[in-house]
Amino acid sequence: MDMSRRTVVAGAAAAGVTAALSGTAHATGGRHPVKELFGRLADGTKVYRWSLENGGTRMKVLSYGGIVQALEIPDSRGRYRNVSLGFADLDDYVASSPYFGALIGRYGNRIAKGRFTLDGTTHQLSVNDGENSLHGGERGFDKRVWDVEPFTRGSDVGLRLYCTSADGEMGYPGTLKSKVTYTLTRGGDWRIDYEATTDRATVVNLTSHVYWNLAGEGSGSIYDHEVSIAASRYTPVDAGLIPTGELAKVAGTPFDFRRAKAVGRDIRVAHQQLLYGKGIDHNWVLDKGITGTPEHVATLRDPGSGRTMRMATTEPGLQFYSGNFLDGTLVGTGGAVYRQGDALCLETQHFPDSPNQPAFPSTVLRPGQVYRSTTVHSFGV
Repeated sequence: MDMSRRTVVAGAAAAGVTAALSGTAHATGGRHPVKELFGRLADGTKVYRWSLENGGTRMKVLSYGGIVQALEIPDSRGRYRNVSLGFADLDDYVASSPYFGALIGRYGNRIAKGRFTLDGTTHQLSVNDGENSLHGGERGFDKRVWDVEPFTRGSDVGLRLYCTSADGEMGYPGTLKSKVTYTLTRGGDWRIDYEATTDRATVVNLTSHVYWNLAGEGSGSIYDHEVSIAASRYTPVDAGLIPTGELAKVAGTPFDFRRAKAVGRDIRVAHQQLLYGKGIDHNWVLDKGITGTPEHVATLRDPGSGRTMRMATTEPGLQFYSGNFLDGTLVGTGGAVYRQGDALCLETQHFPDSPNQPAFPSTVLRPGQVYRSTTVHSFGV
């Protein structure tokens, strides 16, 4: 890495990463979130890291991108490991992160050719994935510094994160004001509540992009992790990973996770959809549809450590990505090199390219409306 481009990282913060992410990590020392300087951007903007703990779950969150830098949970023998991929230094997040742990917006996933028409007006977005727009464009919410407000509420502890995106930013219409609340509950659940308002009709699809490895960050492949998804259909894609519009049945395909199975069991089957994605990189159409309160949709289990994660959401879709584009060029928080299949993502969302797919659930937000979405991660052994 070009040292002339490196940001200045606080020495205490860098040392804290090593201690906090080791197998013998200590608690944060208090339920109320603790703030420390993590580094500075090239323009001098300070980036802070917040440490919080509750119910046996420990998190470290950056104001840059709302990034979950680490999430530690115990295994069946009580041993803590960080189960999310990330970097030790801010500079790496700025220069080369594939959305590790980040908040995604304004629009999670892809929009074909970075273009959509709303109320008769065509909007051209920032294009950053071939000819398509991905995760909000070149400077999505993952690259913004969020305002962070810590809180304790009864037996819960958490952070409120705020971001305002100006009208026309990355090509999106309307000034969008977003609020995302991270809550660690008394039982150790991680709850994410998304809210947004706009002053002009726009599209919005917020999500979280944590890369999970329940055996521990840097421990190798997740192909033996078992996944179940409560979905009878998925959205097939073309060669550019844009949905074709079909809601295809998972039955008889490698995409059938209605019963728990290992990620790697069918991942090398010669199925055209797996060839397009270089593995799994698809949206599942959740059987429950859109709901007012979070309902269980997926379970992830690591047989080796015994760690489990159950997911509940209000969203109609779940993007399952098997870490296909990790290529051995990134070094993680624990010093290990990340390679293909070393983590997976389970992103609760509306469907990809919904602004161009009238049959998909709408992602349009209008003035006077409030966008709301909730996802809950429940950890266990």
